[in-house]
Amino acid sequence: MIPRVDLADAQWFKSSYSNNGGTCVEVTADFAGLAPVRDSKDPQGPALVFPIEEWASFVAAVRGGEFGEV
Repeated sequence: MIPRVDLADAQWFKSSYSNNGGTCVEVTADFAGLAPVRDSKDPQGPALVFPIEEWASFVAAVRGGEFGEV
């Protein structure tokens, strides 16, 4: 189970490759072992929090084309 984290002071960032008209996610590296992710168009909305290993696996799959062209 992932512990609850207070994201109020998180420093969010988008990828430097994020130039697709605003359809982006933001992540924060402020929490060791966790990867909080949110919709950049709704910064006050909910965030999903993944174990860092699972987030890394997802990113590798996207880069490897497992979900088609992104």
